[in-house]
Amino acid sequence: MAKDVLNVALIRDVFFDADGAVRLTARLREAKDKGAELVVIPELGINEWRPWTKEMVDDDAEPPGGPRHMMQSQAAREVGIGLIGAAIVRDTATGRRENTALIFDAHGQLVSTYAKIHLPEEPGFWETSHYLPGARLAEVVEDFGLPCAVQICSDMNRPQAAQIAAANGAMAIIGPRATESKTFERWKPVWIATARTNAVYVLSVDRPGPEHGVLMGQPTIAIDPDGTVMLETMEPVAVVTLERSAVDRARTNYPGYLACETKLYAEGWAKVP
Repeated sequence: MAKDVLNVALIRDVFFDADGAVRLTARLREAKDKGAELVVIPELGINEWRPWTKEMVDDDAEPPGGPRHMMQSQAAREVGIGLIGAAIVRDTATGRRENTALIFDAHGQLVSTYAKIHLPEEPGFWETSHYLPGARLAEVVEDFGLPCAVQICSDMNRPQAAQIAAANGAMAIIGPRATESKTFERWKPVWIATARTNAVYVLSVDRPGPEHGVLMGQPTIAIDPDGTVMLETMEPVAVVTLERSAVDRARTNYPGYLACETKLYAEGWAKVP
């Protein structure tokens, strides 16, 4: 059912330790107490950040419906809140591993998945050693009343997918990430441009701090459809309100009302080797 308002909590925390399930449930409850209906945790927030090394560990991945999946599903169901979580999902037939966003509704049911497409390969982020790129664009998720789509970290630096999601009706682009603090000012204008040019909300939350010498811990950020930063904070739980009317208004103003020339764009991309 379409809604005029959606309250989203961005949780700047990770849950791979022994008491991760208990802490995740507590964070979801904290978010719900603040009025949130949907929660987002960082990229691979149920895993230790393993791409600090090129050494792959088999136990970091799981089959569909594995233990990390079930942990997140149970927490969402127990608290009664939507959750954009994560796991490295391994195909049981091929062994293919993908960095996958798992989207659960307030009943703990999996309603959508999305596998990260753009994988870095550099110190601290040796990601191609751990999983393969996804093979499909994110679908627009309607289950929370305000249509949204997920991009994972580096995907947000290739905004074509955000453009397609917005053209297909997404009103928010939500990006779990794992990024170094020193790069925040390079990411910020990309998020602002994506929000402004597509008339969408852009939300993103980072892992909370350094792991294995990788200096992660950027602020949580939320940008409205006019490109204005609504929220930039280091708080562990931050809630923002998304309004359908703000998207509608941005899409009737410049540049939101400009046509999306899908046929021309497709022809142009088809010529790229």
